[in-house]
Amino acid sequence: MKFSKTLISLVPLLFALSVYCAPTSQLRAQEIAQSPNIILVFIDDMGWGDFSCFGNQAVETQNIDRLAKEGIRFEQFYVNSPICSPSRVAISTGQYPARWKITSYLAHRQLNQRRGMDQWLNPEAPMLARFLQDSGYSTGHFGKWHMGGQRDVGEAPLISKYGFDQSLTNFEGLGPRVLALKDAYNGKKVTAHTLGSDKLGDPSEITYVDRSLVTQSFTQSALQFIKKSESENKPFYINLWPDDVHSPFFPPEARRSDGSKRALYHGVLDTMDEQLGVLFDYVRDNPNLQNNTLILVCSDNGPEQGAGSAGPFRGFKTHLFEGGIRSSLIAWAPGLINRKKTGTVNTDSWFSAMDLVPSILSLANVKTDTTFDGQRLESVILGNTIESRNAPLFFRRPPDRDSFYGVPDCPDLAVRDGDWKLLCEYDGTQAELYNLKLDRGETNNVAANHPDLTRRLTASVVQWHQAMPQDAGATFAATPRKRKSKNP
Repeated sequence: MKFSKTLISLVPLLFALSVYCAPTSQLRAQEIAQSPNIILVFIDDMGWGDFSCFGNQAVETQNIDRLAKEGIRFEQFYVNSPICSPSRVAISTGQYPARWKITSYLAHRQLNQRRGMDQWLNPEAPMLARFLQDSGYSTGHFGKWHMGGQRDVGEAPLISKYGFDQSLTNFEGLGPRVLALKDAYNGKKVTAHTLGSDKLGDPSEITYVDRSLVTQSFTQSALQFIKKSESENKPFYINLWPDDVHSPFFPPEARRSDGSKRALYHGVLDTMDEQLGVLFDYVRDNPNLQNNTLILVCSDNGPEQGAGSAGPFRGFKTHLFEGGIRSSLIAWAPGLINRKKTGTVNTDSWFSAMDLVPSILSLANVKTDTTFDGQRLESVILGNTIESRNAPLFFRRPPDRDSFYGVPDCPDLAVRDGDWKLLCEYDGTQAELYNLKLDRGETNNVAANHPDLTRRLTASVVQWHQAMPQDAGATFAATPRKRKSKNP
């Protein structure tokens, strides 16, 4: 009897030793099986106030809203540029896009050169997808790319070179892609929206669909990819990046309303929500996915003027004011998020798209010695804390957007540090200081009331700017114009 008890007492130790001595590949397989699936929905040109759960009363984005009711909404989330290509670089690399010399939208070769930019994202950049792929994830990109391979730049690396097993993109990327047919339902000729993509790469990789069905094409491909990953018992990482919320706006005929720009935008927004909902429902209704999948939904920059809404914030796409860089963010993960925070709104934590990269890697148990500009904040995303970044956030305007949307001289630089935000020119002049806790609409410039703080923040953002690779922003416009601070 005594001998039997001794054996029983040794069972836990023997089990522990068996696990410890198990082959590394077997342990890694167990880790991979427990790794969460990640779906990153990155919507093109959508404003902070465009989801109905963020205040839009013209359209009910019911599928997005349901994610919010079952997850967490974040009101102080930033993207790292007010324009598409650099914003996409930041959320893909966890680093400031200026480090990779992409500071405005990628266009024709000559214009890229004039603005002091590279032609595409360097494939050696630290890609979130590649880290996950190397750790056993299936990785797919479905939607707008815009980090190389557009207009007349046909020799850019394929999306697969950045760590993706499969991709389907639009006219701003290479490889398999969907190009849009624009039907205004007015009896006029239906035209294709290609911007030269039909002349790039292999024509057999191109499929044409009605512009109102482009997001559906991406969603269907993503669903097939998810099912394949399930059959292989592999976790997946998916970029689902819809582009039809970006102009030109071509919703289905039934959702064109009076044909005005805003009405067409709302029609596209409503349609996108419906098409994304098919994928959301599949994940929610699948017992193998619902408790081990994180869905993140946000926008790449602020809205186009006259289309989307920046809510209470000043400015639009291309501006360093809040309306250009603050995005709505929703995190959905029933099996991962703190249940006490389900359906809540985080109004305190301020962080950015760069922070998602190290946070996702941490959730996926992926280790790397890469130095990110982003910080690990997975505890915030999952509702366990209301921390914020402990380092300032810096911004540089697109080099070709010194004057845009009615602002004759846009601020060149911006920094968010705690409750404070400062905007200024490249040399630190024309400083504007706002307390975002008291004045989130940036209406009251208090720089004159806080000279020491203004000097400190100005010095920090100018120093950051000078440490980054330079673009042609200081010389791109012919004659710089003085800006009048808004201080009603």
